[in-house]
Amino acid sequence: MNRRQFLSTGAAGAVSLTAFPYHLFAADVKKSATDRIKLGPKKIELSRLALGTGTRGSGGSSDQTRKLGYKGFADLFRAGYDQGINFWDSADQYGSHTYIREALKSVPREKVVILSKTNSTSAASVKADIDRFRRELGVDYIDVLLLHKMEAADWNVRMTGPMEVVSEAADRGIIRSHGVSCHTIEALRTAAKEPWVEIEFARINPAQAHMDADPATVLSVLKEMKRNGKGVVGMKILGQGDLRSKADQCLQFALAQNCIDCMTIGSESRAEMEDLLRKIPAASVRG
Repeated sequence: MNRRQFLSTGAAGAVSLTAFPYHLFAADVKKSATDRIKLGPKKIELSRLALGTGTRGSGGSSDQTRKLGYKGFADLFRAGYDQGINFWDSADQYGSHTYIREALKSVPREKVVILSKTNSTSAASVKADIDRFRRELGVDYIDVLLLHKMEAADWNVRMTGPMEVVSEAADRGIIRSHGVSCHTIEALRTAAKEPWVEIEFARINPAQAHMDADPATVLSVLKEMKRNGKGVVGMKILGQGDLRSKADQCLQFALAQNCIDCMTIGSESRAEMEDLLRKIPAASVRG
């Protein structure tokens, strides 16, 4: 089986990782979690790996906030920063803003890239969110703001008001770049074509776990995004934790895709984070 055949097999449904052909997806150039990537048209410099804060995140909390508490969260993010991870991924839905504020007590604000996401759907509520998010984070500006969980194929029509508010915030310098996270393949296809989108959060793994379509279909859309000059951040790399036992294979798959600039993975302990730091270079090249 070659790589193309494997992806075609995946198009028929969820891909089994029982006999994952990992050697087909390894690349020739070694990559590390701390490589600096210039993401999207604004060329925001950040680490290849983002520290995620939203594993099973909903209703204002997540596995990270529930399990770690403020001190544990801050210690984990400080440890990541000390080892070269400067990309912090948050969202209102995860309730992680005040936890990041705690971590910023020991990390220089200008040395980290903070991303957040809003679920609001009106111009007024998004404007209020931008101000509230900055207060909760304890920052003057947010590096990247995403409209969260787009599902409709015409989300770019429905969300014209919020998009204008975010663009105005970018003009004022309180947001550096903007985009969307998508939760359907139709929304993802729209994002690939929509000029307003600078950065896309896309669900991708080889097992089609918590994804919008089969891997081959999703990758075809992400390649279009890259051709259109957008930055692509892979999420659900480990299938929302369901694929932790297959982390090596999932990392090899994601790291081999040139259409994925970087990725976010939520660690729940320092040991788990440091394991990822070790696994990524080994997974990125053929053995």
